[in-house]
Amino acid sequence: MASNLSFTAITDFPLTLGKFPNHPQRIHPFPLLPLNTSSEYGSFKCFASSRRRMTSPLVAHAVKEEVIDQSPNSEATLGSETTPPSSSKLVLVVGGSGGVGQLVVAALLNRNIKSRLLMRDPEKAVALFGKQDEEKMQVYKGDTRNPEDLDPSLFEGVTHVICCTGTTAFPSRRWDGDNTPERTDWEGVRNLVSALPSTLKRIVLVSSVGVTKFNELPWSIMNLFGVLKYKKMGEDFVLKSGLPFTIIRPARLTDGPYTSYDLNTLLKATAGKRRAVVIGQGDKLVGEVSRIVVAEACIQALDIEFTEGEIYEINSVEGEGPGCDPRKWKELFKNPQSQ
Repeated sequence: MASNLSFTAITDFPLTLGKFPNHPQRIHPFPLLPLNTSSEYGSFKCFASSRRRMTSPLVAHAVKEEVIDQSPNSEATLGSETTPPSSSKLVLVVGGSGGVGQLVVAALLNRNIKSRLLMRDPEKAVALFGKQDEEKMQVYKGDTRNPEDLDPSLFEGVTHVICCTGTTAFPSRRWDGDNTPERTDWEGVRNLVSALPSTLKRIVLVSSVGVTKFNELPWSIMNLFGVLKYKKMGEDFVLKSGLPFTIIRPARLTDGPYTSYDLNTLLKATAGKRRAVVIGQGDKLVGEVSRIVVAEACIQALDIEFTEGEIYEINSVEGEGPGCDPRKWKELFKNPQSQ
């Protein structure tokens, strides 16, 4: 569902949304106000720097990185001006206002990879990412829980999809409005995948470790309200869809979360020393993982051909990590731990 609407500045959340027509609602283009990423947040050094002011303090805290040139062999200087190459991709990000999704969108913007966001409340995009030119970011109003929102026009030109939707494992305020694991992790994923075009190059789905063991302790405790069961059902639907896919199963998420019930809250999390990445297969990994790492893994998987059709678990531990070096990520994905 959707019809064109224009943005106005927003100061308070949540925003009550009325009904809208039967096609995805697209936001009009905005003047470009690039993200300012020259800062000290986190541990991944992936973002191009800028001395220009950013309009969104939330994303400033969500993507603060120590800046380097994107060339793997180059030495970075804090505050140096770099312009990442443009991309022919158009990446649909579903769940872009969540903890991982915000980092995915911010990284795409800073790499000049065109993104399209499907958001229940599209006006949040301005608060989270600042005003962006339509050539960099498009925003559509819709909800994966409602099949009628997933009109074919939403997917026109889309080459890749990163799905980061999710909710809490246990009842919380995030369940308000029927935002339960069944509705979000199962029905929403099923509706999205059913609507995707056969021309899609890749869908990356963010799931969770433990989904194959939700009847076993300690996973059965996490699954008391079905979150792992429904995530596994979503995974299985992707596997049977015939679409090219990669599934990323994070361990317990750290660094944040970058979302809260009040999106105006300034969040101050850091990846600290947990920069090294551990990738496994077979649902055997346990531990923790930085949201920064998960977001980067999703983006890297888009361009690594052999990750197609694969499921990976991911942790982050103390030590030096791959940053945004594609060669290091290829090695990590190529040699996952099976035990």
